[in-house]
Amino acid sequence: MMAFGLIALIAGAASALMFASIVSGALISLVLFYLAPLPLMVASIGWGPLCASLGGIAAALGLGALFGLPYCFAFAVTVALPAWWLGHLVLLGRHVASATPPATEPPAAPEMEWYPVGRILLWIAGFASLTTIAALLTLGTDADSILGTLRRGLMRVLSTTDPHAASEAGPFVDALVRIAPAGATIVAMMTLTLNLWLSAKVTATSGRLRRPWPDMMTAELPPMTLAALCVALAFCFTGGLLAIIAQIATAALMMAYALTGFAVLHTLTLALKSRTFWLGSTYAVVVVFGWPVIAMVILGLADAVFGFRERFLRNRQPPPLPTS
Repeated sequence: MMAFGLIALIAGAASALMFASIVSGALISLVLFYLAPLPLMVASIGWGPLCASLGGIAAALGLGALFGLPYCFAFAVTVALPAWWLGHLVLLGRHVASATPPATEPPAAPEMEWYPVGRILLWIAGFASLTTIAALLTLGTDADSILGTLRRGLMRVLSTTDPHAASEAGPFVDALVRIAPAGATIVAMMTLTLNLWLSAKVTATSGRLRRPWPDMMTAELPPMTLAALCVALAFCFTGGLLAIIAQIATAALMMAYALTGFAVLHTLTLALKSRTFWLGSTYAVVVVFGWPVIAMVILGLADAVFGFRERFLRNRQPPPLPTS
C-alpha cells in the first residue's frame, strides 16, 4: 500500500512540475507543459485509475497552495481529469460469452471485450473541447471580450518584435484571432492523443498493460458522431459565444475523423509493396505542412459514410473452400 501511494505521489509531483514549468518562459517548458498528463496517465494505466486520482488530487492541491486557486483548477481540468478518466477507459472491459462448445469439450473461458479505441478518441475530443472552452472563458464571458483579448495579446506580441509591422497587420491578426480557438483545440486534441499513446507504450514495454494492444486499423467513431459534427458545423454560423463553442467542437470532431482517416489509410495500403514508403511520406507531409491533414479528415468521413475498410477487407478474404 505504501508503494502504491508513493507511485501516486511521484506521478502527481512529476505532472505538477511539468505543468508549472510554463511560468519559466523557457522554450523547453512548452514541451513539458504539453506532456504534463503523461506521468498520471502512466500511473492510471499501469497501477489503476485510483493511483492517478490520488496523484492528481495531491498535485492540484500543491499547485493551488503555491500558485493560487486558478492553477489548481486549471491543472485539475486540463491534466488530472483527462489522465484519470482516459486511463480508466483504457482498462475498461467486460466478459463476453463465447460460442457454446460441443458437449464433449470443457466450457471455454469467457472472452474480454475492451473499450473501443474509437470511443476513446471521442472522449479525447470532448476533453480537448472542454479544456479549450475553459481557457477561453478565462479571457471573457462573451465572444466580443474573448476575441478582443486575443487580438490585444497578439498585437502586443507583434509590437514588441516589430512595431511598424504591427500597425499594418490588422487584417492578418483578425483572421488569426478567428481561427485561434479551433487551432488551440487541434493542439489539445493531438497532445492528449500523443500522451495516451506514449503512456500505453510505456506500460506495455514495462509489462504492466493489462489489455492486449488494440488493432489501430479498426478504430472507428460511433455512427452518431457524424450527426453531431453536422449539428456543430451548423451552429458555427450562428455568431456569438455559441459559434465559438461550435467551432471548437467541430475542430475536435474533425481531428477525430482525421485520426480514423489514418487508420483507413493503413488498411487500404495493406496490398502495396511499397507501403512503408507511402505511409512514411504521408506522415512527413502532414507533419511538415499541416494542411494536408484535411485529406485525412475527408478519408475518415468517407469511410464513415461508405465503409471503405469493410469493403476492402471483405474483398481481400480468400474464397470459401469447395464443399464437394
